[in-house]
Amino acid sequence: MTTISEFNEIFGTSKPIIGMIHLKPLPGSPVYDGKGLKEVIRQAVEEAGKLVEGGVDGFQVENYNDPSYFPDVAPAETVASLSIVAHEVHKAFPDTPMGICLLADPIASIAVAHSSGAKFVRATVFTEASVDVSGLAVRRPHEILRYRKFLDPSIRIFADVHIKHSAPLAIRPIEESAYDAAYFLADAVIISGKHTGFETPLEDLKKVRSVLPNYPIMVGSGMNKANAEKIFEVASGAFVGSTFKIDGDSYKSVDSERVKEFMKVIKEIRNR
Repeated sequence: MTTISEFNEIFGTSKPIIGMIHLKPLPGSPVYDGKGLKEVIRQAVEEAGKLVEGGVDGFQVENYNDPSYFPDVAPAETVASLSIVAHEVHKAFPDTPMGICLLADPIASIAVAHSSGAKFVRATVFTEASVDVSGLAVRRPHEILRYRKFLDPSIRIFADVHIKHSAPLAIRPIEESAYDAAYFLADAVIISGKHTGFETPLEDLKKVRSVLPNYPIMVGSGMNKANAEKIFEVASGAFVGSTFKIDGDSYKSVDSERVKEFMKVIKEIRNR
């Protein structure tokens, strides 16, 4: 299993914060405007710049505004588009660790990560079957792991457990599901609230920590200045999206001042 120390080395710090780059709708999305990728790329690079300027430790490129997502295999147009946009973001900020989340296809995410220079992927479903908002998502970690081995073993897999906007097909304690994800070679597990922006239950984090004492556990939603300290008593890192946006609204643009204020709190926590 990946240790917390090995996890920290990816980002060059303890308790890394990964800022979200929520892309404008991509070709194929029901809400795509049909105007190509020029504006998508411009917005993505601009958002990445605000996150880097604010002091985040990494960022993740995600097709967040492409509802509804494919629960298993993403279409060719989404894979192609995300690869191009992510490549441009990485070209603009090559020194910042980048991740990919192509909803909701971890194998396609690995392909995009390899082609764009990303270091990790977020696998929204990695083990078990899940009743997702888009349908039934059935993951086979043996296929994901073998594909990573074939294409690029250096890419890290951060795996959601009981992912938001869904429910496991077979109800199991969250700590058992998290242990299995770690056992099947995920490099970190992610625990979230029920929906985007909802606070991650501290009790869930503690349950997972009890069975994975020296393993990276990340928070996937709802971290803010007020709860960061208590969450980081248990968690090893976090994805932050809504908190960095204007008015805390996940559909709005990144607010540079909100990023700076949040990261100031995180630096104080690290120094204690």
